[in-house]
Amino acid sequence: MGYRGRNYNFTGIGPRHEECHEECHEEHHEIQCHVHELQGSVKIAEEEEDPHNHRFCTVTGEAIPAGANDHVHDVMFRTDNFDEHFHEFRGRTGCAIPVGNGKHVHFIDSVTSVNDGHRHAFEACTLIENPIGKECKHDDHHHRDDNYRR
Repeated sequence: MGYRGRNYNFTGIGPRHEECHEECHEEHHEIQCHVHELQGSVKIAEEEEDPHNHRFCTVTGEAIPAGANDHVHDVMFRTDNFDEHFHEFRGRTGCAIPVGNGKHVHFIDSVTSVNDGHRHAFEACTLIENPIGKECKHDDHHHRDDNYRR
């Protein structure tokens, strides 16, 4: 399921990334080394009939190289329920936005799936990755994400 956001083309995971994703998970057994937390609220919909919004909370997928020195992340979430419905989203963040001290965040601006006859717009910014600065271990190898701009 893909959605076209206002700033990004969300077409889901492409074949190249699926291969990389499978290799990574086979080799690293579901270890996550460069992910971000993402939480927020969607904007109010149905302002005249039944005004409401929803909340969401998730963790992004691993970093996906974008350009020479940047990356993005896949994002998937399901909102909380309101009046017996929820919404889903599947897409990607924008590129890294440096915030100081070698850390970065990602911005996302899009819309949810249509459920109960409507959809919700939303804007959100990830939290910084690896907030305590601990290195990730993959089969006794230490990895940091120094290949990506921060």
